[in-house]
Parts: sequence; structure tokens; C-alpha cells
Amino acid sequence: MSTIKPLVKWSGSKRSQADRLASFIPSFRRYYEPFVGGGSMLYRVGPEEAVVGDSCKPLIDLWEAIKTFPNRLASEYRSLWEALQKDNDFYYIVRERFNAYQEPWDFLFLTRTCMNGLIRFNREGKFNTSFHIGRPGIHPDTMDAIILDWHQKLHGVVFVSGDFTETLRTVTAEDFVYLDPPYFHTKGMYGETFESSRLWECLEHLNRTGVRWMLSYDGKSGDGDHTVDIPQNLYRRHEYIQSGISSFKRIVKKEKAMVYESLYLNF
Repeated sequence: MSTIKPLVKWSGSKRSQADRLASFIPSFRRYYEPFVGGGSMLYRVGPEEAVVGDSCKPLIDLWEAIKTFPNRLASEYRSLWEALQKDNDFYYIVRERFNAYQEPWDFLFLTRTCMNGLIRFNREGKFNTSFHIGRPGIHPDTMDAIILDWHQKLHGVVFVSGDFTETLRTVTAEDFVYLDPPYFHTKGMYGETFESSRLWECLEHLNRTGVRWMLSYDGKSGDGDHTVDIPQNLYRRHEYIQSGISSFKRIVKKEKAMVYESLYLNF
């Protein structure tokens, strides 16, 4: 496994699969990733030039903070962490403040101290996950090193806050696109609905433009097969990539199930 030190915990992380996924990627001029999430693939690929985005604005604001003012982000996180060690209720003070102002350091703090690391927003866009008692968060000394490590990776990255089509607006046939959208069977978990039909239209457009792309999507979990019926004219290859034990089933359903995600490629 790549020695990727995750900065923000994000559902669907590709940390355990990053090396395997990266082995499929051909040479390219510029790297595009319209659903960046926790950024494991961005870190693993380490492109000199990249355009990455996400529809979650607080997440993109956090990535921008890492790129542009990492020292302040680290300092603010340290202050929040120290306050939490004295009073667990401080978590809810930060959560309320984040929902009002959405500062990136508050978001980083919440993602590292919320219940099971499961980031959830309600329909009004408010962060509503409760505090995980006994989860003190990453020690500031460790977080400092992680932030600065990520900062070094982001010099050539342009961040886009918005719909995936906006992130891909400038892509050309010389570029490569990796897509890891909200999965078909988990849509709506983050306070929004993702329409897969729009994704098919996007892939068709990329094909017509001559852009090479790779898509991670629903696969198999234990005895369940959740593979989506993607139009076969859109891709050339379909493989299953092992991604470990389902965190959702382990936490919510108290089950252990090996997960194999679908990987689609148009080359």
C-alpha cells in the first residue's frame, strides 16, 4: 500500500487501492479528478499539473487552505485540539460555528473528531454528525507533518468548487480523468442527490473528445452484487478491484464483508 497519510477522512477513500488503480493510468499532460474527496489518488499520482474538484465547498476550501496557508491551518487545528482535551462539549461549539461560517480549520477538526469519522450534512447543508466520545483527534504534532506533506503535493493543482462538469470544462485529449463519484447505491447520504444519467452523458462526451478516463463505481460487497448496469458502449474494460472490509457494514450493520469495487476504463 502507498504510504499515503490521509488528511481528511472521507467515505469511499481509495487509499487501500491507490497503487493498483495508479497502475492502469497511462501517460498524460494534465490530471483531472472531479470528485476528489480525501485525495488519495491525487496524492498517489502526484501530477505536476492537475485540475480537481468536488461539489462539497467546505472540502475544497480545506484543500485550498492546505495549498495556500498550511501554517495557519496547522496552528488553528492545534488550538482547537487543545481546547477539546479540556472539554468534550467544545466539539459542539465548533460544529455550530462551522455551520455559520464554514472555516476550513473548523471543518478539519470536525472530520477528525466526529462519530466514526462519518461526515454527514443535512438537507440544509449543515454538518450534523455528533462527537465521537473517546476520539481526541490526531495530535497536532502529527497533523503538522501531514499538512506540510500534503502542501508539497499541491503546488500544481487547481481546485474547483462545483459540479463535476465544471471541473472537466477545460479537459483535452492530452489529459487523463479519474472519476470516483458518489456510488449509485449510496446517493443522498451527504445531503444531495447524484444523477447517474448525467455521468453517462459526461463519459460519452469524453469519449467523443478522445479523453482517456477511468471510473470507480459500485461493485460487490460480501454476497451482494451491486454492480450498476452502465451502458456498455461507454467503456472498453471492466474489472473488480479489492478495497478491503466495508466500513459501512462494519459500523452500521456489525457485519464483515469484503468489498470489490468496479473499475471501468475507456482505453
